[in-house]
Amino acid sequence: MVAPITTSSIRQILDRALNGQDISEADGILLLQQSDPMYRAAIQATADQLRQQQSGETVTYVINRNINFTNICEQHCSFCAFRRDPDQEGAYWLDTEVILTKAAAAVAQGASEICMQGGLNPAAQIHGRALDYYLNIVTHLRSAFPQLHLHAFSPQEVQFIARQDGLSYAQVIAALQEAGVGSMPGTAAEVLDDEVRKVICPEKIDSATWLEIVSTAHQMGMPTTSTLLSGHIETPAQQMHHLQQLRRLQQQAIDQDAAARFTEFILLPFVGQDAPKPLRRRVGRDQPNLDDALLLMAVARIYLGNWIVNHQPSWVKLGLAGATIALEWGCNDIGGTLMEEHITTMAGAQGGTCQTEADLRAAIHRIERPAQQRDTLYRYLPSTQITYPA
Repeated sequence: MVAPITTSSIRQILDRALNGQDISEADGILLLQQSDPMYRAAIQATADQLRQQQSGETVTYVINRNINFTNICEQHCSFCAFRRDPDQEGAYWLDTEVILTKAAAAVAQGASEICMQGGLNPAAQIHGRALDYYLNIVTHLRSAFPQLHLHAFSPQEVQFIARQDGLSYAQVIAALQEAGVGSMPGTAAEVLDDEVRKVICPEKIDSATWLEIVSTAHQMGMPTTSTLLSGHIETPAQQMHHLQQLRRLQQQAIDQDAAARFTEFILLPFVGQDAPKPLRRRVGRDQPNLDDALLLMAVARIYLGNWIVNHQPSWVKLGLAGATIALEWGCNDIGGTLMEEHITTMAGAQGGTCQTEADLRAAIHRIERPAQQRDTLYRYLPSTQITYPA
């Protein structure tokens, strides 16, 4: 049960949530402003109880491989240590054979998913078309490994392709979907507040464009994830406004009987150790604050859980130990094996670049919860049975 607290307004918010009601943005801001350990414990307990009611005791994970096909990028986001100019030391651009070799290694380890994103490289074209370059990667992967789910190309990449080739977002999504892309990462959202975006990613698409592309994908039957980049210059009010827009978009997809919707919410705490200096200095912290991340994940469960059931921490950013703690703060999924991770690691994250299936299952078992392999769309894989800790 939730520990009793004396502040009636907070108690009322938590009670409404436990009774199945949606809390408001203002409610969420109030929860995020609590520093008293007693209040935070009540918020944690509420989030954990809602997690159990909404998604059960089982903790899921996916066996997947992350492939970042290039770090050459035309943009200069202030949190990114990954991007390079074409002639800069460390710049790379994987050819199709290398991508296929990486996918083959993933299949050999039992992967069901390839997660693929890259920098915005203007030279990435075939016959003068950016879309053909992306389609070439997808068709080669689908031909060689039809069993793999391709979780690929963010809303920013969709906008980049559309802009390069003079296409609509729907035309780009339809072509990628027909070629074999199964779902879209909900990255490039960062914080859906344009005042924040002007500082941390001024060249990226604005909030309205991100929402338009994701809504279009949902209407066309392409599921997406949702994310929030937290712990830099954004305020609790801006965090809650971001969550409000995600909830509204999911409600819209459900109300309109869209063919797809958000499959999950993932919190991505800012890692500043090797990020560009101006933002790092402004934030004044190299690694994420675990307590702040846990509180935000709990509030996200309380605010979004009726609409987005699956919540995932980032073990890359928080470390596997921190991500395991998050499973008691509202999260029900521990993410994927990834096998290689470059974007966050190059910013100085200390969580590592890969986890084995055994690592993920052991972490889940340490909190005495059952573990279950899933696919990208949160369907249990029949080859792996739920296992319970001894």
